[in-house]
Amino acid sequence: MLSFRSALAGRLRQEDLGGCALISAFWLHKSAGRVMLNPLRLFPLSSSRRTVCGLSTTRCGLIQRKMTENAVVSRRGKVLTMDTINPSVKKVEYAVRGPIVQRALQIEKELKEGAKKPFTEVIKANIGDAHAMGQRPITFFRQVLALCSYPALLDDPSFPEDAKSRARRILQFCGGGSIGAYSASQGIDCVRQDVARYIELRDGGVASNPDNIYLSTGASDGIVTILKLLVSGEGETRTGVMIPIPQYPLYSAALAELEAVQIHYFLNEERCWSLDVSELRRSLEAARQHCCPRAICIINPGNPTGQVQSRQCIEDVIRFAAEEGLFLMADEVYQDNVYAEGCQFHSFKKVLFEMGPEYYNTVELVSFHSTSKCYMGECGFRGGYMEVINMDPAVVAQLTKLLSVRLCPPVPGQALMDLVVNPPQPGEPSYTTFLMERNMTLNAMAEKARLTEEILNTVPGIICNPVQGAMYSFPKIAIPKRAVQEAKEKGVAPDMLYCMNLLDETGICLVPGSGFGQQDGTYHFRMTILPPTEKLKILLDKVKDFHQRFTQQYS
Repeated sequence: MLSFRSALAGRLRQEDLGGCALISAFWLHKSAGRVMLNPLRLFPLSSSRRTVCGLSTTRCGLIQRKMTENAVVSRRGKVLTMDTINPSVKKVEYAVRGPIVQRALQIEKELKEGAKKPFTEVIKANIGDAHAMGQRPITFFRQVLALCSYPALLDDPSFPEDAKSRARRILQFCGGGSIGAYSASQGIDCVRQDVARYIELRDGGVASNPDNIYLSTGASDGIVTILKLLVSGEGETRTGVMIPIPQYPLYSAALAELEAVQIHYFLNEERCWSLDVSELRRSLEAARQHCCPRAICIINPGNPTGQVQSRQCIEDVIRFAAEEGLFLMADEVYQDNVYAEGCQFHSFKKVLFEMGPEYYNTVELVSFHSTSKCYMGECGFRGGYMEVINMDPAVVAQLTKLLSVRLCPPVPGQALMDLVVNPPQPGEPSYTTFLMERNMTLNAMAEKARLTEEILNTVPGIICNPVQGAMYSFPKIAIPKRAVQEAKEKGVAPDMLYCMNLLDETGICLVPGSGFGQQDGTYHFRMTILPPTEKLKILLDKVKDFHQRFTQQYS
């Protein structure tokens, strides 16, 4: 040790203070959880206590000061703290994966560790994750994706020829014939062509240009991208965006992060969550006092409310957007999920073009679709698209630039999107199986939508509108005044208290309505209809029993 000290001290004499950083590396040690300097730990003082290994006290002081400067970052703490973080991030809330879900995960862990609960599993009915709830994937989709992922399987005779044909076409348009390569930022050419053909077929021949199609990482990516383009200004000129209440929390979260103004318009619960233009005008006029409204968002079929808007309603919204000079965003990811008799999905684009050139030449519209919902439920692949109508060419160039920053959407998700818009056709080997699986999935959802409404409406204090479409019910619940007061004392929303108690007592994870927005004085929860029918019946019976106990406990 002595020879080491001598050598180090000798080097320091040669290099003056240049060796201090080297010395400090040996002198740092942990004390009480903090990194501290201890100049005496390695080099004890001589008997005179005036030198360290022959160095003068003055030089030791210089060394120690130098080392203190080197360690100042360690002593001052974290650079990124709750005080220094982007304040907009702190405003972001996403109820679907909020505190209730964190508690559910904690309970699941406790159950695995052997904890005794009044239930044996957590039933997560908080999110529209179809496959996690037991829904089976469409065979044809997975066959083609398997072939794209491992092209050697193209020689396997167990795969049908139409699946091989789709896979070869997709791979032909991929760099190096691999879905592991980047695509163009706007998406793979052949997929955008197929999306355009799908839209034309869906909308009865209304033309769709592949150049107006942008593939995205789920619909969410497209929605956030368009919101980024829209937001500008300061103070009273800051962009305001009209969103429905109740709404899917993606919108409020994205607008909070972008520091845009949320303009709430309320859906009419008494009329099955319908949209009233008079409410749009009320909301717009109030907002113009403090911001610059520039866009309106519509979710059809609705999330979390499950309504399907009528064609007349869509016409009214388009006319309203045209009159008020608003950019129109149509979230149509549940377009295949329509169950109620007399209801039908109408795309905003089709209605727009049927209203004539006065509208289809002027109204700026972006519509969104996804692989995550409908009968597919392929949430994890993150496939989606958006179609832009009447966007300024100069803005299109900016949109393309913005998309290029994230390089491209996941290529497997793009391949899946291609299969959704270009599924097996009559006469192809996979058509019969595909049609059977698709119809079985949608028919099961329709039955579960009916069952959910029927059972919940037998419970005193719960009112559930018909689940006309999408994947959720959003029933109104009566919460006793004592429970409301307790929630206030705990600093939580009354329906959060309700849902948290429900989770702790039954293992059922629902999302409180306050996370989606609701009229003051009303309380709701959102639950998905996706669990298998038998498990859904158990879930609904447990909710029924819990609500009666909860009401009695707080009455």
